[in-house]
Parts: sequence; structure tokens; C-alpha cells
Amino acid sequence: MGKSRRKLLTRIVEAAAVGLVVLDLALYFALVRPLNNLRRTQEIQYAAGRERVREGKARVARLEKFRAGMPEAEAQLDAFLKEHVPKRRQGFSRAARLVRELSEDSKVRLTGISYQLTAPGDDPLARLGLEIEVEGTFSNLLDFTHALETSGDFLAVRDFSFEPGESRAIAMHVGAELYLRP
Repeated sequence: MGKSRRKLLTRIVEAAAVGLVVLDLALYFALVRPLNNLRRTQEIQYAAGRERVREGKARVARLEKFRAGMPEAEAQLDAFLKEHVPKRRQGFSRAARLVRELSEDSKVRLTGISYQLTAPGDDPLARLGLEIEVEGTFSNLLDFTHALETSGDFLAVRDFSFEPGESRAIAMHVGAELYLRP
């Protein structure tokens, strides 16, 4: 074999090798790299889907637990309503009796009380607004307010204010709401 033939053969082999390298690079960028990216994307989507399924199963378990406890909770709610929330027709007398008893127990003088019934509207319970005026010593007024707020009835103290009263006593105005069953 002659030198020129060897050179030609070497160039052909070199060209074939370069061609194979270029083909390899082209195949890498055209097929392998996009397929790897696609695989990574699919793995991420799969992991996200598994996480959503896990969260969904946890949510279903919580809802089933909640649903299992519903009859007991409903019975407890009914018992609470019967024990602590008077019917609407008993609301005024129960509020008057409660305020009178608490004022006597707290040793404060009841100077006025007014009522305002709020229609239930969208609320499941009606509200009887109470505006109470009492006089007494500061500690007795605090005792009265505490007893009013912690009474067995479903009652919320909304506001109160102090003013000077007669004969060294302090006057207090209390705004409260007693919740009533319609």
C-alpha cells in the first residue's frame, strides 16, 4: 500500500470518526437530552400526583372521622341549646330574672334595664339585646359583670362603661346579648 493510499484511508477513517462524533452529538441533543428532560418532567408530575393523592386520602380520612362524630356532635349541640339557650317566648322573663338575681348576688343596685329583640334573619338564633344600668362599688360591679358573662345562659357581654354614680358609688352601663331559639 502506498503512502497516498494510506493518507487517503487515514483521512476517510478520520472523517468517519468525526462524522460519528458529530452524529453522536446530534443524537444526544436531538434525542437523549429531550428524553431525559421529558423523563424528569414525568417524574416530577408523578411525585406531585402522588402527593395530591396522599393529601386527598388524608382529607378523606379526616372527613370520615368528622362524619362519624357528627351524630354525637349534633346530640351535644341539641343538649347545649336546650340547657343554655332559652326559647324566644321565655327570653324576656329569663333575662330579667337572670339580671335581677345576679345584681342581688353581686350586691349592686339595678337602676335600669332595656331590651331589644333582633330578628334572626340568616342567623340560626335570635338575639335579645340587653342594656343594663347598675350602681355599686367597683369590685361589686366587676363581680356582677363576671357573673353575667359566666352565667349558664348563652350570653355575651358586648361593652360596658363606668360613670360616677350617686353617693360615692360607681354607675356602670353594660351592653349584652342573650341568644334565643326561635
